[in-house]
Amino acid sequence: MENSWLGWAHDAVDYGIIGILVLMSVVSLWLFIERLMAYGAIRISDYESKEELELDLGNNVSTIATIGSNAPYVGLLGTVLGIMITFYTLGDVGAVDPKKIMTGLALALKATAMGLVVAIPAIVFYNILLRKMERILAMWEINAHKNRG
Repeated sequence: MENSWLGWAHDAVDYGIIGILVLMSVVSLWLFIERLMAYGAIRISDYESKEELELDLGNNVSTIATIGSNAPYVGLLGTVLGIMITFYTLGDVGAVDPKKIMTGLALALKATAMGLVVAIPAIVFYNILLRKMERILAMWEINAHKNRG
């Protein structure tokens, strides 16, 4: 009974945390592509005010930033849970088995690595989109000055 619970706990960390991170990765990539397509389709002449343009440009960008900033924490959660399960298993068995220790720690570190694998591209996506937003807003400013003058 106890071993099945521990196996479930290891699976929950392995598939649960990694699954959440994969979902976060897919969402950030999808939103990045969506924003690139939206930016390509924007006609700055359609906007009367800079604020309207900023609102349209900013859609979903904060979600990408949120994923990028929180993915390492989700990975860290998986690491902490994996280490806790490993220590619990060792304490429950009462004997130190280096193979079990290494397997448990590898599982825990895999979660940390996946958190970073998700976070790094998401932050890159965010920075690319931020720069594109700045360029589009600058183009709007240039057009606004031309139309006034």
